Amino acid sequence: VQLQASGGGLVQAGGFLRLSCAASGRTSSYYDMGWFRQAPGKERDLVAAITWSGEMTYATDSVKGRFAISRDIAKKMEFLQMNSLKPEDTAVYYCAAKQGCPGILAAEYGYWGQGTQVTVSS
Repeated sequence: VQLQASGGGLVQAGGFLRLSCAASGRTSSYYDMGWFRQAPGKERDLVAAITWSGEMTYATDSVKGRFAISRDIAKKMEFLQMNSLKPEDTAVYYCAAKQGCPGILAAEYGYWGQGTQVTVSS
């Protein structure tokens, strides 16, 4: 499975961005998907996740009410809508996929996109 993330950029605080992740290769619908982010000098942390069916989602406390994860199973796409962005949201964002039970640790995800930079200015 190959993942291609896009949609990052530079935005002012309070603005919004929509990240996209396209899956290709030996794909099937039965992958849980997640968005992680990594700021300089920090670990790669889960931001949001969604089950393969799209029925269950998870968002870390710091982005609840601001970010929303979704997916289009037919198009093999995953999205992260990011609203009310803050400078502390600045990081490289990665989409990731895994099979089996949903997970919150980066080590549980076997497939990764290349990352897209999100920079929020104050």
